[in-house]
Amino acid sequence: MPTTTRVPQEERSRAMRQRLLDATVGLLIEKGYAGTSTTLVSQRAGVSRGAQLHHFPTKVQLVLAAVEHLREQRTAVLAEAIEDLPRGKKRIRAVLTILGDHFAGPVFAAALELWVAARTDDALHEAVAAYEQRLGRETHRLTVEVLGADESEPGVRELVQATLDLCRGLGLANTLADDGFRRRKILDRWAVVLEEGLR
Repeated sequence: MPTTTRVPQEERSRAMRQRLLDATVGLLIEKGYAGTSTTLVSQRAGVSRGAQLHHFPTKVQLVLAAVEHLREQRTAVLAEAIEDLPRGKKRIRAVLTILGDHFAGPVFAAALELWVAARTDDALHEAVAAYEQRLGRETHRLTVEVLGADESEPGVRELVQATLDLCRGLGLANTLADDGFRRRKILDRWAVVLEEGLR
């Protein structure tokens, strides 16, 4: 008689949560915040509505957890890319490529959906504002670190922030059409400015 291996409840729960988060991210990117409903999420994840509500009682909780999940994945990819950064003159341009791709990717698209929705939704606004503060600090710190920037020098902090604002703006432009060619040209020029400013 064959024996069946039982998957521990904690592992099943983690797998279900993972499916819910992946389904939410996919819907946010495809349909936006307004088009993402908890019913659609549970259908796409293959999870009962009751199980979904057990893990995430509200849409806001579900969506924020999904974006955080995506951020963690993207941070891991960024960390891996940073390990392969070249030394010397090509480093600054390589950092800008990583940041440009990051802000043109799905994390930013999903976050942008939340920003727009949070403008008129008080509960979502409070949660998104706190999330964005933490993400902003983390991205700034990482950028300072990989650029080897000394923020005690006058103007360096502003240069780092301008770099992030520029990449964020280029990411916004990319949401309407593939803006990769223009983004590369702008970042080529910004690399020269940044290298001069950080010297």
